Amino acid sequence: MFNFKRKMKAENLDKIPKHIGIIMDGNGRWAKKRFQPRVMGHKAGMDALQDVTIQASELGVKVLTVYAFSTENWSRPEDEVAFIMNLPVEFFDKYVPKLHENNVRILTMGDNSRLPEATLEALKKAVEKTKHNSGLILNFALNYGGRAELVRAISLISQDVLDAKINPDDITEDLVSDYLLTNQLPYLYRDPDLVIRTSGELRLSNFLPWQTAYSELYFTDVLWPDFNKSGLRSAISEYNNRHRRFGGV
Repeated sequence: MFNFKRKMKAENLDKIPKHIGIIMDGNGRWAKKRFQPRVMGHKAGMDALQDVTIQASELGVKVLTVYAFSTENWSRPEDEVAFIMNLPVEFFDKYVPKLHENNVRILTMGDNSRLPEATLEALKKAVEKTKHNSGLILNFALNYGGRAELVRAISLISQDVLDAKINPDDITEDLVSDYLLTNQLPYLYRDPDLVIRTSGELRLSNFLPWQTAYSELYFTDVLWPDFNKSGLRSAISEYNNRHRRFGGV
């Protein structure tokens, strides 16, 4: 008798990406499916983030950059934005202690100028509390936009040329990288090896346009609050089935 059941691929975790970027999408749709306010999806998404971060750390991932709030997200309903801005406050009280126990270091990147004072204070506390940790770096892209990051870098480089700090001939890819917001990360881990986007959308939405030039992209229909340790392992397993050529053969 023939077995027509589809064979499952064996999990392959031989190569662990050093830097994973995650576009955490689908919180609102998750809540809507459960007849709950959209904000409840964001709350559930924080639980998912803690679980995925700890699993990534256990697997040996060095950097996890998560797209927490984009520069375009300000156009969302005011009450939803206010709720999201308060999440870092709750994050510090509820989640940071557990991450700290797991040797996770927290960093943030983005434009802080529009963030509420309470949000900034919570972020500063999380960064300060974990600054001596030597494990996985959980890097929050908060009020971040890739094009804005590039404009900022161009402006800074231009000013340094005008001030004769650098010559135009000095401008290389490495130098540009030094002016990007990811310059706070270890040099070898600035660019994501793998980018995961949940919820079925097939785009990067202004997330790390320079840094993801050669990242492997993984899209899943799973909504972010339902993404878990198993989902992360599946994404990494798929990454292991890719052949990264970086323009070569």
